[in-house]
Amino acid sequence: MEFLQHYLGHDLAFAIWHLIKAVLTIVPLTLSVAYLTLAERRILAFMHARIGANRVGPFGLFQPFADLFKFVFKEIIVPYKASRGVFYFSPIIILFCALSCWAVIPFNPELYFTDVNAGLLYVVAVSSLGVYGIILAGWAGNSKYSFLGGVRATAQMISYELAMGFALIAVIMVSGSLNFIDIVNSQAYGKFAGSILSWNLIPLFPMFLVYLISGVAETNRAPFDVCEGESEIVAGFHVEYSGTPFALFMLAEYANMFLVSTLTVIMFLGGWLSPFPRNWGILGHESMAWLVIKVLILLFGFIWYRATFPRYRYDQIMRLGWKIFLPITLVWIFVIAVWMVSPFTIWK
Repeated sequence: MEFLQHYLGHDLAFAIWHLIKAVLTIVPLTLSVAYLTLAERRILAFMHARIGANRVGPFGLFQPFADLFKFVFKEIIVPYKASRGVFYFSPIIILFCALSCWAVIPFNPELYFTDVNAGLLYVVAVSSLGVYGIILAGWAGNSKYSFLGGVRATAQMISYELAMGFALIAVIMVSGSLNFIDIVNSQAYGKFAGSILSWNLIPLFPMFLVYLISGVAETNRAPFDVCEGESEIVAGFHVEYSGTPFALFMLAEYANMFLVSTLTVIMFLGGWLSPFPRNWGILGHESMAWLVIKVLILLFGFIWYRATFPRYRYDQIMRLGWKIFLPITLVWIFVIAVWMVSPFTIWK
């Protein structure tokens, strides 16, 4: 930054510096998303006792690029009487919301695009806007299947956002901040400081489960993928899409998987904190490597759920969100509030 300021002045250097940081954030994320698709195909193949994608390049490592070229050069077909402007703009809205959230996500105390005091509030607000892209995509295609998929996805996202929001309220209560770095640092202190017992995972375990399962539902992944149910509504809200717009939907979905996994790690699993005591040498030091390992474990869970669990019925998904998760979060917020002011508090 100082080097750029010396030659370009403050304003231009500030703009270029943040542009460089944005590229350094988005490019690795996009490559990670591309190889997450390959990992999903190989892991699903292993679980199904199949070979999987291993033909393009050594061990199939070039398969994501082959998929990319196929999407880019494929013809974009717009349905008859579709609203062309909304049809093209909808996947851009979803992808923009998925990538914008990463502007405030820290990877360690010094590595982040920007540090915002209300970062948690920003992520909740921006990620909520993605539902507009889905409902518009469902409507613009002039298809009853895509419209039904859009309505299902919208109802599902609204239902589970409430439970996720209440789960995050408990995190805010025990950490006393909306800043992601402060939330991670708060898990390094308390009665059990320096160990996995100080993470939010154990005292907020019901909230952790609610947030993780709601995150799977929010990303419309199996077993909550009724809005894309191929046996009922073909492929849901993106049934009329092909080529590059369809690739944008896929990119946004996998980017949201990364986002939900990273947020779960930051909120409940200590972020970049080590699970081992600090006197264990290098294993006890906080590091970005711990954050990456925890995120990869949760991403494996996303794939494992898809291979293992059958798809829920739509009424079962609604009942789980409104009648089970919502009461659990409200009761546990009350328990945490009483616990914090009692003599048995572990957060002082």
